[in-house]
Amino acid sequence: MGGDFAPANEIAGAVEALRQAKNEFEVILVGKERDIRAELGKHETEGLAISVVNADDVITMDDSPTASVKQKRNSSLAVGIQLHKEGKAEAFASVGNTGAALSASTLILGRIKGVSRPTIATFFPSERGVGVLVDAGTNVDCRAQHLYEFAVMGSIYANRVLRYENPTVGLLNVGEEKTKGTVAVSEAHKLLESSSLNFIGNIEGRDILKGKAQVMVCDGFVGNVILKFGESVPSFLKAKLREYASGGLFRKLLIGAAQGSLRAALKDMDYEQYGGVPVLGVNGVSVVGHGSSSPKAIKNMILKAVEVAKTQLNTHIEQAIAEAAKAAPSDTSS
Repeated sequence: MGGDFAPANEIAGAVEALRQAKNEFEVILVGKERDIRAELGKHETEGLAISVVNADDVITMDDSPTASVKQKRNSSLAVGIQLHKEGKAEAFASVGNTGAALSASTLILGRIKGVSRPTIATFFPSERGVGVLVDAGTNVDCRAQHLYEFAVMGSIYANRVLRYENPTVGLLNVGEEKTKGTVAVSEAHKLLESSSLNFIGNIEGRDILKGKAQVMVCDGFVGNVILKFGESVPSFLKAKLREYASGGLFRKLLIGAAQGSLRAALKDMDYEQYGGVPVLGVNGVSVVGHGSSSPKAIKNMILKAVEVAKTQLNTHIEQAIAEAAKAAPSDTSS
């Protein structure tokens, strides 16, 4: 119920997901039952595995993330994650308030043993394929240990979901030299360098789209700036192409002839293809998406949640964090 177009886009996306997956899983729609059933009536749902659980409250985009989770216990977000906690659902997905989704996931599901801070990873296209950027905006202030754990969780995700054999890990910094950057980043470099991860050292902003590393590690402040900048690139390119086409009929014909190829070439930059991103480090599968997600994006978010649930990602993260804790030197930075 928390998305910009709730519940219309959520329901349309759920119906599309079940049809594409040939009804191989069930979707539980959580929210104001009367509104949900009214919207469901606009779709052909006969035979689809859809059920509805009522939740009268809604956490809006303007609500304080942590406070709203505690105060609105009957919100669609809190009730949905509680269903997952109780084993009545194997995954949770939402395009509502991202901060509230993270808080609810952490408070209700709890953290994986050994994880200091859960985080949100996001997909980032590059010349060499899709990579993982972590943290994407969850933790603005990070210690070295947090960055280290982000790298571990991002590597497991890149391996189990993106199928990278031994994903390369790069630490985003203002220079390639290991002495560059803040104290936390410098200490994180030491932790990563002595780890069993496929750490290739520091990477810079210019390396992101080149695909120099398959897992890019940074704090949430840097990550969110990069993410929001990346999201602006497709619309910027479209505006420049329109500007070029306005220069005359010949240019317009050139752009028209290349339109299909351009759309295919920029497909990886379309957030709708990825749908949503997982909260890493919590005891469950919690996937969050854009508040303005289209039905197509929500469909892909649901399919992503199903995929992550099948990978037993959390078991692998817990094992990797435990092994890393034994092997890595202790973090003494503050």
